[in-house]
Amino acid sequence: MASSERLRQITDAVRAAGQLSVAELAESTGASEMTVRRDLELLAEQGVLERYRGGARSLLLRGEEPPFALRAQDGLDAKRRIAVAVAGLIADGESVVLDSGTTCLEVARVLGGRRLTVMPLSLHAANALTGGAPQLRLLLPGGEPRPGELALTGPLTEASLAALRFDTAVIGCCGLTAADGLTAYDLADAAVKRAAIRSARRVVAVAEAAKLSRTALAFVAPAGAVHAVVTELGAPEPETAALTAAGVAVHLV
Repeated sequence: MASSERLRQITDAVRAAGQLSVAELAESTGASEMTVRRDLELLAEQGVLERYRGGARSLLLRGEEPPFALRAQDGLDAKRRIAVAVAGLIADGESVVLDSGTTCLEVARVLGGRRLTVMPLSLHAANALTGGAPQLRLLLPGGEPRPGELALTGPLTEASLAALRFDTAVIGCCGLTAADGLTAYDLADAAVKRAAIRSARRVVAVAEAAKLSRTALAFVAPAGAVHAVVTELGAPEPETAALTAAGVAVHLV
């Protein structure tokens, strides 16, 4: 089992149970107790859980998103495929607003060599775009970065978006279904996503397969506001069919 997959499994197991022993986690993951202890130390440093002698208890509440550092390595190959596919939907010369999140960070890395105007909505993505091709025009919004995520939020970010009109908005999501639309865990993040959608002619959502059967707390927009979604081949077929019926172009990669 890959390290990122094991960390995710440990995080999910401890959150579901409330707390688990090292021995229980070793049995469930197939890893040695020494490896599990190292994983628990790493997750404790990231604020995911609290260590105690012989085990760990979760610090994540139900409905909370795991920290950025943990998500950044989760499903990285799929995120890179999604990023390449998104880049293929964007023509040279376009203006693009690029949302925060780990998948959008991979999109930033792919777009860095293009002749585009890009406004990233996180400092992680801004850093990835800095030093890119000389023909790339980088616009920076105002706002307050959320700790860890470094996503820009607040009235200054929303005002920056309201002042501009983009060809394409690339939007990350915590959940996307035909019934509940596009959703996010964080209320301030949801407000920025709505502002980005309002400022763009076309909306492209990016989502790993699991997010197409998930609904998070904060409503962002109905499914019909999304023109296209780029996701994994393993996305649930009933949901991709429902999104297609709602007028969303579904790209499986």
